[in-house]
Amino acid sequence: MSNEKNMSLFDHLEDLRRLLVVSLVSVLITSFGIFFAFKDPFMDFLLAPMHRMDIDIVILAPAEAFITQIKASVFAGILVALPIILWQIWSFIMPALHYHERRPVVAIVPASFVLFLAGVSFAYYMVFPLAIIFLIGVAGEGISPMISLSRYVSFLISFCLPFGLVFQLPLVILLLTKLGIVTPAFLAEKRKYAILVIAVLSATLTPPDVISMMLMAGPMVLFYEIGIILARIFTRKKIETEIEKVEAETETEKIEPEAETETEKLEADTEKVDSEAETVEVKDESEETK
Repeated sequence: MSNEKNMSLFDHLEDLRRLLVVSLVSVLITSFGIFFAFKDPFMDFLLAPMHRMDIDIVILAPAEAFITQIKASVFAGILVALPIILWQIWSFIMPALHYHERRPVVAIVPASFVLFLAGVSFAYYMVFPLAIIFLIGVAGEGISPMISLSRYVSFLISFCLPFGLVFQLPLVILLLTKLGIVTPAFLAEKRKYAILVIAVLSATLTPPDVISMMLMAGPMVLFYEIGIILARIFTRKKIETEIEKVEAETETEKIEPEAETETEKLEADTEKVDSEAETVEVKDESEETK
């Protein structure tokens, strides 16, 4: 990226264009690779929860299977290319940040990717099967499910993605704390309001069943508390660092007067020695003259 101090509006637009092009190309490459090399195994992976329940998936249009496979491949391609996309975004905003603001972001970017995958995996393996059992079970006896491939894959993707975002909560809290926007005391004080917001978000982002809502709200509350703990640890370390810095500056201020005193003493001794040497030379010259 260009140097921030010398960047014009056109330089910023050029960097933004490069970010979009690189991100798009990386998604296209990974999506095509998955479509042509891993299409069938990946579709079997997505359909596994329904196969375990002995529920057949149907197609309602001739092109539905092909279009759904493309959609699923693009979704997987975005996940695989996510590190590249995150790095491009980081490289774009890095010139605008100070040095002390860059360090936390460097650590947060890879952690964010890992937590996102953890959230999606948690939703797929733990929450989604329970939600499917509940949603199909409420239909009652005598009603056979006939779920289309396109709607199933769309439902699965829209179900898992919010969990990937929810798992970012500790990093968001830690980043806001590092930037000085929030404090641990503020987060602890507003805990009850945070829990209310979490309940509303969980009810909005999950299907209309209590199990899915609780399985999303539970990790969110847990991550909120983890975020508070991380914020306290960071704040404590920051205070200790500032105290050490002040103590070092104080020691420096104490040493400087002592050094000046020693220097003055050495200068005085030097002048005394020079004076004595001059006196001896004068006496020697006097004796020689006599």
